[in-house]
Amino acid sequence: MGAQISRQSRDEVTVPEHEEWELTNGFAWAFPGLNGGGMARPVIIADGFNLGPSELDKFYQGLEADFPFISTLRERGQAVVLLGFRDRTASILENAKAAREAVIRANVLRGPGGNLTVGGFSMGGLITRYALAKMESEGENHGTEMYFSYDSPHRGGFLPVAAQALTHHTVPSPFNFLRAMVDSPAAHEMLQYWYDPETEELITHPDREDFLNALGDVGWWPRRPRLIGVANGAGNGTGTVLPAGAPALDINGGAFADTTLFIQDEGDDVLVADIKRSVPAPPITTLVTTSGLTELDAAPGGTLDTYQIIATLMEPAGAAATVHFPDVCFVPSVSALDLRDPDSREHLFTPVKSINPDDSGLDEFAYADSTTPHTEIVPDLCVWLLERLQ
Repeated sequence: MGAQISRQSRDEVTVPEHEEWELTNGFAWAFPGLNGGGMARPVIIADGFNLGPSELDKFYQGLEADFPFISTLRERGQAVVLLGFRDRTASILENAKAAREAVIRANVLRGPGGNLTVGGFSMGGLITRYALAKMESEGENHGTEMYFSYDSPHRGGFLPVAAQALTHHTVPSPFNFLRAMVDSPAAHEMLQYWYDPETEELITHPDREDFLNALGDVGWWPRRPRLIGVANGAGNGTGTVLPAGAPALDINGGAFADTTLFIQDEGDDVLVADIKRSVPAPPITTLVTTSGLTELDAAPGGTLDTYQIIATLMEPAGAAATVHFPDVCFVPSVSALDLRDPDSREHLFTPVKSINPDDSGLDEFAYADSTTPHTEIVPDLCVWLLERLQ
């Protein structure tokens, strides 16, 4: 499910002149600081999860059209490096190679005396976190004084079990974009719960176990820079108001006619999907249930219009759908702020202010006043970041 920076504005801004870097598994656009700043104080901003290669023109629009995030940095003399990846569904460990090379190049260009800031949005925060920690573990000097993340799933993200189950019933093909995203290395590494279509059970995907082991091997966090982060979710323990157990999506036509996906409820043997597939033969009906989960869809956190995305991606196959509740929790607040594992109601719905901030790997963090879409540019959060990215 895509994590392109959420935008409210339809106004387009002109992308200024920039230098283009070719990197292993990625590429970057470097914008020099204005007013004589050049490349002396670069800020590397990594892109997040989505299908295919990064679209840095859209990344720039997302960071500038609704709030002058890039312009503010450049006007005070800081360079901005937008870091993209050739395959945003590839393993975080592989895309970290591009981050490492960008850091090395920025260090060469900035020269002595300039500060380097490195971070990213969504998965980009995980990629840069791992890259910096790995460089430290191998004795490399990354020269970074500040690390930041913007609604990154430090302790895992959510994709409704119902959505995962439906995806695994679709037919694999080069044009099955839904399955390509959900069943990708990066998604496996980030999801807290993965629906195994073979056993019909929720597990920690082996790719996630490998990623967490790799992160642990390099010390979990880089130790040299100051670490800061923000969450699109609220910090008051309140998420999106959703009627647990109600239909979220009805599919009215095509191969999945009469299929219904439901809002996650808590308890045992909870029905989350009634999947009917007519082709390929033979027709099947699958009832998907969960046990031991809480109301994940309604948890405080940055939201994604997951069910609208599913409906849109299935339209070309003639699977017309009615979306009742498009938005569900994607990155829980406690995960984006590295405060709690998002594995229980107590952890998910506890107000952030009641949790000891020392429980986080971040040195300082902030969160939205109310639930906002994942990676949406929230002015208050951007001002908070800009005050620290000096």
